[in-house]
Order: sequence, then structure tokens, then C-alpha cells
Amino acid sequence: MHHRLQEIVIMGTCLTMSKKKRKRYGGAAQGNRRPLDGSHEEPMPLPNPMVGFNLPNDRLRSVTRRLPQQAIGPPFFYYENVALAPKGVWATISRFLYDIEPEFVDSKHLCAAARKRGYIHNLPIENRFPLLPLPPKTIFEAFPHYKKWWPSWDPRRQLNCLQTSMSSAKLTERIQCALASSGNPPPKSVQKYVMDECRKWNLVWVGKNKVAHLEPDEVEYLLGFPRDHTRGVGKTERFKSLGNSFQVDTVAYHLSVLKDMYPNGVNVLSLFTGIGGGEVALHRLGIHMRTVVSVEIGEVNRRILRGWWDQTQTGTLIEIADVKSLTDDRIATFVRRFGGFDLVIGGSPCNNLAGSNRHHRDGLEGEQSALFYHYFRIVDAVKSAMGRM
Repeated sequence: MHHRLQEIVIMGTCLTMSKKKRKRYGGAAQGNRRPLDGSHEEPMPLPNPMVGFNLPNDRLRSVTRRLPQQAIGPPFFYYENVALAPKGVWATISRFLYDIEPEFVDSKHLCAAARKRGYIHNLPIENRFPLLPLPPKTIFEAFPHYKKWWPSWDPRRQLNCLQTSMSSAKLTERIQCALASSGNPPPKSVQKYVMDECRKWNLVWVGKNKVAHLEPDEVEYLLGFPRDHTRGVGKTERFKSLGNSFQVDTVAYHLSVLKDMYPNGVNVLSLFTGIGGGEVALHRLGIHMRTVVSVEIGEVNRRILRGWWDQTQTGTLIEIADVKSLTDDRIATFVRRFGGFDLVIGGSPCNNLAGSNRHHRDGLEGEQSALFYHYFRIVDAVKSAMGRM
């Protein structure tokens, strides 16, 4: 099928789409007046509980789905971002990614920390299996030594979403002073103040009246990474890299269907790789990565991924810094060189989508989150190049 190509400008980036795709996936054609961020649409309802299409050992609630014809691979693709995005964002993401229904999962159903994320993918959803050993589901299962100091009036059994930054020493000092000058148990007002801060910053009890933030190796553990995965860079950088990463057990559960499909390994195009959550998930599943083309702009993240890769992998890692430099011609060259990609995986930056960003929560029009459109462009270019093979 040949269609006259038109250009659509998204945040200063020219992405070429056919007229047919523009109509189907909601590009703003002239006279359409439909905003690209979907702000006039009804928000996509988030499920409660946020358990996706199914969970490990939850065979009663398994669902079946039928993918739109144009969504069917090759390649398989897997996209992630924050579930609690501004109104219309997920409707737009879905529209661009071939009208696939998002799978919303809170990782608290698979580990001891919440992480509300949406995933759009064309993977099968039958015959999934979890990573073993199963990760702990509660704070005390993960870190039993904290139980000694945990006050009875702190009801938390799981941690909130792990953020990119930690609490200040001044805050923990203020909490300690507030508790030291109160009775036991403290008044309700003090309890509320302390609990609000503990939930916000994921503070844990390390002594009498004493709270502290998690350590980087504890965050690695909760997110399913190997111990010392991010070690060797500054503490602040470790928290930032981990806070932006996948929850490995959740992603591995979704990717597990690839294990029997690719006994000889996979070629992966990894976009916005971060510290390699997708790669760690595949490795922990026992899926050999013959080749990974990794696109990641952060130098620290690239160093972390390269350090892990060199210690654990035998395949080829090709690193690209800027997603904008991955042109359609370059993609076609990679497809010819490797015989195509089996998986395109990634989660574009959530900087302008996350609820914690009060100043630049601009949705998909934001400078960072507009990079989603490159994910769509690249998936489409891989599909086109593989279709010509």
C-alpha cells in the first residue's frame, strides 16, 4: 500500500506518517482540531485493583484479548510509562500504538513496593510465569530487622512508589524531635504528620523515634535488580537511576512468554534503556540476548548497563546515546544486519507526566515526554523494515 506522505510536527520533531495512519492513530490532520495530548477526551479508566490482565497464581481472573491486525508483530514491542498520567495521555499513547488496550499494573501485587504503571504491548498474555524465587510482598518479609523499631501506630505493610530522590536529614531530624517531645503513643496530630512524611518518602524505622530513607541496595532489591547493580556511581545518581527504572519482576512476568518462543535467543532494540531493567528481566528469565541495540542518553545509566553487561552477557551490546539519531535508514541497516528485531522495549521519560512534577506536568507536549513519539516512530520503522525483508 502506498499513501501520499504528509508531515506532522510534534514538539519540533518531524515524524512522517501516512494519511491512513494519521487518521487511524489520531494525528492532528488539518482541520481536525483534535489536540494531540487528548485533553478533550474522557480519561482512560484505571482498574481497581490495578492487576493487569492477570497475575502469577491468579488463573481465575485471566482475560483474553484480540489485538488489532496492524498491531501484530513482528516485532514484539513493549512500552511502559506512569499509570497516573494527565487526562488523555494514555488514550493518545494507545491510539498511536495501534489502538492496543493498556495493561495497568501496580507492582505492589508482585513485590513489597507500589509502582503504578501502564504497559502497551503486543505480547501474548497466556502462559506467563513469574521469576523465582518470588520476591517478598511486605516490608517485614523484605527487611525483617526493621520490625524491632516499628511502632504499632504505623500500619504500613508495603512501601509506596520508589522515587528518584530521598528525604533530607533535616526532615528526619524534625520527625525525631516531634516524637521525642510527644507521649507514647504520640497524639493523633503528630502521628498524622509523621505518617504523611513516611509514606511520601518511604521512611523506615531504624531506632527509637528514628526514621531513615532506604539505602540504594535496598531499592535495588525491591526493584528486582542484582545487588550492587548501580554501585560505583554517586548515591544521588543511584537513587535517580533506580527511581526511573522498571520493576524487574513485573516486566519479567510479561516478557516470560518469550522464553519458549526464542530458544536460541533474541535481538532486542532497547529504547530509553536506563539501567537495563528490561535486559535484567530477560537475563533472569534465562533468555539469551544475542544482540541489544541500546538507546540511552544518560552517561551514568550507560556506564551502569555496560558494567552489568560485561560481567553477565556474551552477546553484542551496541550503544546509541540519542534516540533522535536513530533514523529510519539506520534502523533499516540494523534490521538487515541482524535479520530483524524480536523485541522493541522501552519506557519514554515520564518527567512531564508524573504527578510529582508540579511545574512541568505538560503531558505528551512536555519536552521530555514528547520523546514518546520517537518510540512510536521507531517501532513503525522496524515494522516497515522487517516487512520488506
